[in-house]
Amino acid sequence: MTKIDSVFAHLKKGKTITSWQAFELFRATRLADIVFKLRGKGYDITTFLIESNGTRYAKYKLNRRTK
Repeated sequence: MTKIDSVFAHLKKGKTITSWQAFELFRATRLADIVFKLRGKGYDITTFLIESNGTRYAKYKLNRRTK
């Protein structure tokens, strides 16, 4: 299973994912690129920008009304 497949399977379960989680779970270091590729395949993924303790990061969620 590729890293793209692993991230997609995670999102398909209704879970969200951050870059740090993608690294910890799947050793995927380029989550934004994976999300870009999934969007290119027609999947609707929402990006939430989170700010915590002066640090900003993205959290991604697959919308249920996709493909």
